[in-house]
Amino acid sequence: MIPDNEHAWRQRYLQSLTFSGEEHDYWSLKTLANDYQIDLTHLPLVTRLFLENVMRHYEDHATTSAVISALCSGKYGADDDIELSFYPSRVLMQDYTGVPALVDLAAMRDAVYQAGGDPQRINPICAVDLVIDHSVIAEQAGKHSALIANRQQEMRRNQERYQFLKWAQSAFHNLTIIPPGRGICHQVNLEYLAQVVRDEQGVLIPDSLVGTDSHTTMVNGLGVFGWGVGGIEAEAAMLGQPIILNIPHIVGVKLDGALKEGITATDLVLTITEQLRAYGVVGKYVEFYGSGVLNLTVADRATLSNMAPEYGATCGLFPVDEKVIAYLQLTNRPQSLIERVRAYAMAQGLWCDADTPSPVYAESVYVDLSAIEASIAGPKRPQDRLALSAIKQKTQEHIELMGQKATDDNYHGESPHTLTHGDVVIAAITSCTNTSNPTVMLTAGLLAKAAVEKGLSVPAHVKTSLAPGSQAVARYLDDTGLQLYLDLLGFQRVGFGCTTCIGNSGPLNGQLEADIEQQQLSVCAVLSGNRNFEGRIHPAVRLNWLASPPLVIAFALAGHTRIDLQKEPIAKNYEGEDIYLRDLWPTKAMLDNALRQVTHNQFRLSYKDIEKGDNRWQNLTMKDSICYPWDPASTYIQRPPFFEREIGHLPIQFARILALLGDSITTDHISPAGQITEQSPAGQYLISHHVSPREFNSYGARRGNHEVMVRGTFANRRIQNKIVAPQIGGVTRYFGAHDSNYCDSSPSTEQPPVISMYEASQYAIADNIPLVVFAGKEYGTGSSRDWAAKGCLLLNVRAVIAESFERIHRSNLVGMGILPLQIVSPGGIESLLLKGNETVSIALNHNLSPRQDVKIMLRKAEGYEQQISAVLRIDNQRELDYFNAGGVLRYIANRFI
Repeated sequence: MIPDNEHAWRQRYLQSLTFSGEEHDYWSLKTLANDYQIDLTHLPLVTRLFLENVMRHYEDHATTSAVISALCSGKYGADDDIELSFYPSRVLMQDYTGVPALVDLAAMRDAVYQAGGDPQRINPICAVDLVIDHSVIAEQAGKHSALIANRQQEMRRNQERYQFLKWAQSAFHNLTIIPPGRGICHQVNLEYLAQVVRDEQGVLIPDSLVGTDSHTTMVNGLGVFGWGVGGIEAEAAMLGQPIILNIPHIVGVKLDGALKEGITATDLVLTITEQLRAYGVVGKYVEFYGSGVLNLTVADRATLSNMAPEYGATCGLFPVDEKVIAYLQLTNRPQSLIERVRAYAMAQGLWCDADTPSPVYAESVYVDLSAIEASIAGPKRPQDRLALSAIKQKTQEHIELMGQKATDDNYHGESPHTLTHGDVVIAAITSCTNTSNPTVMLTAGLLAKAAVEKGLSVPAHVKTSLAPGSQAVARYLDDTGLQLYLDLLGFQRVGFGCTTCIGNSGPLNGQLEADIEQQQLSVCAVLSGNRNFEGRIHPAVRLNWLASPPLVIAFALAGHTRIDLQKEPIAKNYEGEDIYLRDLWPTKAMLDNALRQVTHNQFRLSYKDIEKGDNRWQNLTMKDSICYPWDPASTYIQRPPFFEREIGHLPIQFARILALLGDSITTDHISPAGQITEQSPAGQYLISHHVSPREFNSYGARRGNHEVMVRGTFANRRIQNKIVAPQIGGVTRYFGAHDSNYCDSSPSTEQPPVISMYEASQYAIADNIPLVVFAGKEYGTGSSRDWAAKGCLLLNVRAVIAESFERIHRSNLVGMGILPLQIVSPGGIESLLLKGNETVSIALNHNLSPRQDVKIMLRKAEGYEQQISAVLRIDNQRELDYFNAGGVLRYIANRFI
C-alpha cells in the first residue's frame, strides 16, 4: 500500500544499505517501483534519478503520486500542467558567473538588513563550489615564461575581484572556492569534486548539480546528473529553491560498435553534435546507451557530455559501470567512495553492464561508432561539422565570399610569408572538452614529437598555446616526456584555465591585428574548444575551427586551412621533403604505451591542497564582516541596483524597438565576455574612472560591476541590428516618443542618428519609454550568461519577442522580470517587415498565467496597425511567481524579510 503521509512515506522508503561493514540509509527506488508497479529496467536513467529526487522531497500524497505517475508514463507533453521540483545536491560555479552571483547575494544581505531582517540568513543551503578559471588570458604564449607571466598579470588585474571572493569565502557557509591556477571548473569537477554518490548526514543520494556554465553537463560522462543554468537560477538553488521543470522529454542515443584506430573522441562529439542538432534535441534530455557505451572511456564520454549545449540538449547522461569505477580509481578517489558508488548503484538499479537490458525510450537515435571519420567543425557554429578533407574547400568558399582568392600552395619556411586569407593566426589546445581526455592529449604530444623529429616548425604568424584543464595533464605530459616536444613547437603552457575557448586569446603575434584590419583579411583560429561563434575567439578572427588537439597542431604546422590534410603534405622539412599528416600520426601501440604512464599519483599530487592556492592567493586579505563593505571607487565590484529598481508595470504601451536581430543570436552577442575596446561605452566609462585601456581587462572579469556590464550589453562588434543595416556592431537608432516626427517613414524625413544601444537606452529611460527586442530562432544560445538578461533589464528592455528561445536564457529573462514572448506568425519575424521605427504595445495585465496567448500591436510609421499573436514563455507557476515579484532575486529576498 502506498503511504499517504510524510511520516509513513519516510518509514516505507528510507531503508538501510550495508557495505564494507557499515550501515547507511538510502531512499529505495526498488521499493517505490514495487509499490507503484513500475519496471525500473524499462525506465531511462534520467527518469530514475528524477524519481529518487521526488521521493526524497515528499510534498503531499496527491502531488507526489501525480509527479511519479507522470514521470513513469513516458508520455512527454501529456502532463504539461504537472511541475517537477528538482533539488540539486550542489551548485558549481566559475568566476565569471560566480562573482556576480555572490555580488547579488551580498546585495541581498544589504536589502534584508535595510528592511529589518537578519542578513546572515542569506546563506547557501546546499554545497557550492566555485572554481576560479575564467580570468587567465593568454597574453604571453609560445615561450617558457608565459605561464608565470600570465599568472602574475591575472592576479594583478583581478585583485579586487579575488579579494571579494576571499570575503565571500569567510562570510558565506557551504561555499568552497578553488583558487586560480588550479584548473577548469568542469575538469576539476570530473577529476575531483564529483562523488557520483554523496553521503548527506548519513543518507546516500545520487550526486547531482546545476552549474552556472552551460558545460556543467561534462560530468554526465561520469554518471552524475547535472546541467547548466543561469546564474539567477543558480542563486535560487543555492538558497534552497527548487529548479522547476516540466516532465522531461528523453531521447535515447544508441551507440554501437567502436571507434576506428586514429579516430578521436573529438571526431565523435562533432559528429554527434551535427546529428543531434539535425534531429532536434533542443530542451530534451539525452541519454546514451547500447554496447558502444562500454567501448568508451569515461574521458571519451565526458567529451560527448561536455558538448550537450552544442547539440541543444539539457544533458548527455551516461550510466554508472566498471569504466566509472576505473576512472574513480585513476583519479585517486578514496576507496570508501568507490565502494559506496558500486553498492549504491547496484542497490538502486542504476548499475550498467553488458547484461543490463536497455531502457525503453519514446525516441531513439542510432550512432555507429565505427563509421565516425576525422572531423572538424566551423567556421562559425559547432554543429557545422565537416570531414577533415573538406576544410580546404570550405575555407576557399569563405574567402571568395570576401571577393578575393588565396592560393593553397604556401608552404611556410621557404620564404618570408605575407599574411593572407585562410591563414591560421591562433592554434590553441584549450578547453576542458579535450584537455580532460588523456587519449587526445597524448596523441597531440606524440604528433608533436614526430613533427620535431622530422624537422618541422610552426610559422611565425601562428600564435600557439596550451592551457590544460588541470595540473594532472601537465604532470602526465611531463612524465611521458612529451611536453618537451610541444614546447619546441610553441605549445608551452600559458595557464591552467579557460583561455582561447572563451575569448581570452590575448593579442595576436606581432602587428597582425593591424594587418588584418587594414587588408580586411579572413584569417583562422583552430582550437580544441566547444564553441566557435563569430567574434568569440578573437575580434580580428572571422573563421574559427573546432578540432582535436592533434589536428590543432597539424594546422599550426601547415599555417593555414587551405589544405586537405589527408591528401596534401602539411609542410616541407628543412631538406625539402614533403611531410604528411599520416607521417606524424602515432600508432595504437605508441599511444597505448603513453596511456600506461597516466597514473593515479599524478592526480593525487595535482589535487593535494587544491583549496590552498599559491602565495599570491594566500597573501590576499579581507576583513571579515556580515555585509560587504562596498568601495564606491571600485571598477570591478559595485552593489547592483536590482533590489532598488521599480517593478515594471503592465500592460506595456508604445514601446520602442531597441534591436531587430536575426537567428542564432548568442549570449556572446548579447553580453560579450571578450576584451573591452577603448571606443565602446564600457571603455569610455572606465577611462572616465581613470582606468587606462591596457588595464581594461575583459567584460567577463568585470561582471561584478553593473555599470560596465550594462554598457557592454549588445556591444559585440559582429552583431547585426537590422535597424542600422548594413552597419554592424552594438548600435541602433532611437526614434523617441511615439508621437515623434521620426515615426514618419517618408523619404523626406531624416533618420535619427546611429548611436550605441546603451546611449539609446538612456534616452528611452529619460523619456520613460519601454524598449523591446525582436529576434529570430534560437535567441540566447551559447553560454549561460545571466548578464545577457541582467543587462537587458538595465537597458530598460521589458520584453524580448522571438521565434524561439534557448532554454537557459529564457529562464534568465523571466528571472530578471523580462517577458519572453514567442511569436506564432507562420512567416516568423521576417514576415512582419519591421523597420525599427514602429511602436509596440503588449496587451497584458498582472493577472498572468503560464504560456498564455498574448496579443501584440505594432503601430507602423505609415499610421496603420498590425496585430500579431505570441505565447508568453513563462512556463510554470514558480516562474510566474518570480516574474510577479520583479524577478527571482526579489522573490527570495522577500522570504527573508
